[in-house]
Amino acid sequence: MTPDLHSLAEKIEQLAQLTQHLRRENADLRLQLAAAMSEKAELDHRVQEACRRTTVLLQKLPQDLKDEEATA
Repeated sequence: MTPDLHSLAEKIEQLAQLTQHLRRENADLRLQLAAAMSEKAELDHRVQEACRRTTVLLQKLPQDLKDEEATA
């Protein structure tokens, strides 16, 4: 094999290895993204629930306390 062909073969092998590495990394990143999105959805739900519960509690406060909070 000529030196040029040998060099080209080595570069092709390196490119193939890099491609495989990047595919594995991409798959890992997709899993991490899915987990992060799931966690975000759960946290969004918890925030919405906390807002709902806070609203309910504020509605139960006597009117004079609500007026004091509005002016504070």
